[in-house]
Amino acid sequence: MREIVLDTETTGLDPLQGHRLVEIGAVELFNHIPTGKTYHSFINPQRDVPREAEAVHGLGDAFLKDKPVFAKIADEFLEFIGDTVLVIHNASFDVGFLNAELGFIKRPPILYERIIDTLALAKKRHPMGPNSLDALCKRYGIDTARRTKHGALLDSELLASVYLELIGGRQITLTLPKTDNVRHLQTGSAPLLAKRSQPLPERLTSEELARHQALVKSLGASALWKAT
Repeated sequence: MREIVLDTETTGLDPLQGHRLVEIGAVELFNHIPTGKTYHSFINPQRDVPREAEAVHGLGDAFLKDKPVFAKIADEFLEFIGDTVLVIHNASFDVGFLNAELGFIKRPPILYERIIDTLALAKKRHPMGPNSLDALCKRYGIDTARRTKHGALLDSELLASVYLELIGGRQITLTLPKTDNVRHLQTGSAPLLAKRSQPLPERLTSEELARHQALVKSLGASALWKAT
């Protein structure tokens, strides 16, 4: 099963007020495991970036002025996500901006039926919160040392790890470590158990042994217990 974990950065909070995308990042999962395939693009928003937004993601006018506009990257982006499920944190925000950009170039919108909102998942699992991406990374012990500012691709990678925790993915992919006492044959047959260096101590009492011997004796000379 293919899924795409996706994040965006923008010039503000509301596309209806003229704010635009400045970055898209996405990570491909297959059966909940990252494949290593990613999508990333900075985008010229064709407008100024407010200082408040630049303080969040570090992307200013000077950096973005020579980047492609959304219309130039749309085909590559849409090809990458295909028609697969999209995993997004607070999905209404990102999908609202994506659909606004798609509307400008007369492309069909992304339907919410294909979205998994990790914020909704987190609220069900942790109703007392907090459930921001940073808070969930801290809750699950996910390293955020590289995250000095918001970044769409890095946040997608972090969200993929959070999503795995939210759906119990570590149990899905759990593998047992090999120990010194177990050797696996390359032919795929059952493992060979190494002989113990010292036998286990006797756990039966002398009374229990006596009762067992009496029971075996009562079974007769042909009893299977007496076969050697």
